[in-house]
Amino acid sequence: MLNQDQQLISETAQRYSREVLAPGAAAREKAQAIEPEVFEGLAGMGLLGMTVSPDWDGAGADYVSYAAALMAVAEGDGAVSTVMSVHNAPFCAILERYGSPAQKDAVLRPGARGEFIGAFALTESHAGSDASALRTRAVAKSGGYVINGSKQFITSGKIGKYVIVFAVTDPQNPKRGISAFLVPTDAKGYSVSKIEHKLGQKASDTCSLNFDDLEVSAENLIGAEGEGYRIALSSLEIGRIGIASQSVGMAQAALDAAVRYAAERKSFGKSLLEHQAVSFRLVDAKTRLEAARQLVFSAARMKDAGVPCLDQACMAKLFASEAAEAVCSAAIQTFGGYGYVEDFPVERIYRDVRVCQIYEGTSDIQKIIIGRSLSA
Repeated sequence: MLNQDQQLISETAQRYSREVLAPGAAAREKAQAIEPEVFEGLAGMGLLGMTVSPDWDGAGADYVSYAAALMAVAEGDGAVSTVMSVHNAPFCAILERYGSPAQKDAVLRPGARGEFIGAFALTESHAGSDASALRTRAVAKSGGYVINGSKQFITSGKIGKYVIVFAVTDPQNPKRGISAFLVPTDAKGYSVSKIEHKLGQKASDTCSLNFDDLEVSAENLIGAEGEGYRIALSSLEIGRIGIASQSVGMAQAALDAAVRYAAERKSFGKSLLEHQAVSFRLVDAKTRLEAARQLVFSAARMKDAGVPCLDQACMAKLFASEAAEAVCSAAIQTFGGYGYVEDFPVERIYRDVRVCQIYEGTSDIQKIIIGRSLSA
């Protein structure tokens, strides 16, 4: 159950999602872009700085509210929810926790107000889940650093105004030699080398980035030198709660579409929904989805209580992302041939939701982390 404030946030986001996001989702995918008005709408509701303290111009919402809002946004457009998720956490979350007062004042404040979109650049072509294998280098020079290297699969790398970049400052120390930097995307030496052509979520840009002798001042260092690995891992809980929330939202949209279609479509003299085979399929989907939703809210409540919840966040992300694919598949099956064509949204939602088992740690990585606790 959501309390009154959480319910209000959820309903406000749902209304925007149904009135604005869902009707334009297909057009956004075709254009492979999200219109600025969408971000303005999210910002106006405080959804781009949800858990940031009001002291830094954020909404100061709890994590349950954040999860509920992400679910609602994802119901309307999975691509929009991905940009919202990355901007909130890890981008704003890291700046609030580790940023200097100057970084918070100059970047976090407008970021939490939704005046721009932020990005997070950790992954490299040969270093996905293994963050300690980074090759991007940041070499100290008088008054700052020079960054050289590349990143891959970076959400909002094209539209973002700032990117949190992780680079090796001490090559002799793979984990403790990584540092985090706040990099403006208009800096000389920053370039988008490739925009990925993806199976789904095409409106959200996913980029390869290059850093060619990119110079930043010492003031752009986030936290202390060598703290990058810890900073990167610090947002895992909320990041995985976010992806789990997206999964639930997209799957809910697919299930709702399937139920509506099954209630309207006639076969052998009655609606599809009256056929037990169809009804049972949708019942199974609804049950899986509700279980996923409760796992997400349970992890979010633990986060709100200040209790370590990495296992719970991983379980929510693992279960929700895999359940979401199953739910979307059941929705397509209910539509029959129509579910396989672009005329109905379930085809797009199925493609959009598939990546939730990959980014923010694959399902295999979630199982490895959860498995470690079995013998603890």
